[in-house]
Amino acid sequence: MQRERERWKEQGRRVLVKLIPFGFTPSLTAVASFLYANAPPSLLLRSLLDYCCCPYPGDSISCEFEIGDGCTTVFTTQASTKVYKSVGSKCSAQFLEVTVGSDALLAILPDPVTCFSTARYSQKQVFKVLLDSNLVIVDWFTSGRHESGEKWDFDLYKSTNNIFLDDNQPLFLDTVLLEQQSISPITERMRGYQVIAMIILLGPKLKHIQSEVQENVKRMMSEQLHIPFTGLSGCAQSNSRHFTKPSFIASCSVFGPKGIGVIVRVAAMTTESVYKFLQHQLVGMEPLIGVLPYR
Repeated sequence: MQRERERWKEQGRRVLVKLIPFGFTPSLTAVASFLYANAPPSLLLRSLLDYCCCPYPGDSISCEFEIGDGCTTVFTTQASTKVYKSVGSKCSAQFLEVTVGSDALLAILPDPVTCFSTARYSQKQVFKVLLDSNLVIVDWFTSGRHESGEKWDFDLYKSTNNIFLDDNQPLFLDTVLLEQQSISPITERMRGYQVIAMIILLGPKLKHIQSEVQENVKRMMSEQLHIPFTGLSGCAQSNSRHFTKPSFIASCSVFGPKGIGVIVRVAAMTTESVYKFLQHQLVGMEPLIGVLPYR
């Protein structure tokens, strides 16, 4: 089996790692938190907790990865990313850039970001893919520390996700920005919702999951909003109950040439409901990554 070659260079809090198909060697422990014994040899499960979990005010963290052809790589966290209170106008920042090779799969499956009162946080994730690359991104955040009475009390939250094809052609560009210095407070704009999430599914290996998610979201929202649901069979089911504000809202759409990507956006009143949604919608990933996401 081809030996793994890895480049590990740490300068301050900057990390560069190259991943290619490998057999297990002792040097791999410098890169991986752990490797599932029952997972295929191309699967690397890496916790970014050491570098990206709880940035302090003024921290600027940058990571660059290259996922080699045929590799399957999963990034996770062990708990929610906590962003501490800002000191003056200092902003915590994170930058992640990943190149995903041919027939490779990258799944980014973190717990949500939770910003403390007055926190300032900005993150940017850039992905460079091929037409046969596969990518799963979960990017989500909560309103804050409810047990401390904090709801949407942070000063700034900004999250950017950009996906480019190998010729630098933009495939998906997205930014979420919430800032207190606006016409109205964030809590007023959020209308009682406490969690915002985005899920991206891209690539040929995820086609079956994309179809299931689109159908599930359509059915779920038809029931939530009491709109007649028309499934793939064309049969409509009506619901005559009175409308009430839903505690969970999801929308789904496609993007890219020939609809190669699917994006799901979620607004919910509880973190638990989003965890359950992710568990249910991503259950089809177990054969691809060897574990059930968010279990």
